[in-house]
Amino acid sequence: MATATRVLFFMGLVVSLVSVASAISGTATYYNVYVPSACYGNQDQGVMIAAASDGIWANGAACGRMYKVTCQGPTNAGVPQPCKGGSVTVKIVDRCPSPGCQATIDLSQEAFSQIADLNAGKINIDYTPV
Repeated sequence: MATATRVLFFMGLVVSLVSVASAISGTATYYNVYVPSACYGNQDQGVMIAAASDGIWANGAACGRMYKVTCQGPTNAGVPQPCKGGSVTVKIVDRCPSPGCQATIDLSQEAFSQIADLNAGKINIDYTPV
């Protein structure tokens, strides 16, 4: 009986770790005016930054969170293979509010260009908190 309980506990632990480590799918666009930001006002936070959509924003709780973002492919036929490979880690410094926000995460132009062709404008991504 104790062995069965241990096995079930271990399986539950593995399943929960897999779900935590799984990436979340979304979309990314980019912007290029970084100051002022909703989180840091006029303080420069560098260029590996992003603005969070309402789904991530959580009334400002997203400020300072870091996300690893990986390009997964195009969202339209404009640039059929926009991804450059690899991923980029960004810090949330701003909000990308609805209805104007057209993506899950609005990356800085520099961050977007690390993982995708800027001509794509919008890409499918996976992102995970770091």
